[in-house]
Amino acid sequence: MTLELEADRTAVVVVDMQNGFCHPDGALYAPGSEDVIEPIGELVAQATDAGASVIYTRDVHPPEQFEDAYYYDEFEQWGEHVLEGSWEAEVVEELPVEEADHVVEKHTYDAFQKTELEGWLRARGIRDLLFCGTLANVCVLHSAGSAGLRDFRPLLLEDCIGAIEDDHHEYALEHADWLFGEVTTSDEVAFGGE
Repeated sequence: MTLELEADRTAVVVVDMQNGFCHPDGALYAPGSEDVIEPIGELVAQATDAGASVIYTRDVHPPEQFEDAYYYDEFEQWGEHVLEGSWEAEVVEELPVEEADHVVEKHTYDAFQKTELEGWLRARGIRDLLFCGTLANVCVLHSAGSAGLRDFRPLLLEDCIGAIEDDHHEYALEHADWLFGEVTTSDEVAFGGE
């Protein structure tokens, strides 16, 4: 069954498709993240052609970000990664960011945490968010959950979401579907008019 979305009320949110996660030379490379580059590219092209918005999130960390952390310290969990200004922090070249696309720099797993994303979406009347990118059980899950709590409609596209392990992918999608969003595939989504 095809899910038709109003293009002008919809955004594709491409989460953290960066060299550090998707390229074999990246510090936190996961083959599952590299595997979804092509289907995400096809989705972005379809959305752009239909007039839907495209948003890229970039996980970016200043080297000193966690020096004074009381509890939240991603470098302790993952080691240093996607440092500000580094090659790792850039979106993979196979997904060229176009001038019309919106880029959100985030410093936590949640793309809404201390960013302008919510205001940007509301100012444009966008309600439906198609989530793709990586990692399924980390930044995709937390960003999509945060969207749902803000009364946006999060749709997670299972064929366009990367993970380190298949179990992580399965868990994240089941959790999202049960608690705050919907799970579908990119070929079940179409963009229409009002």
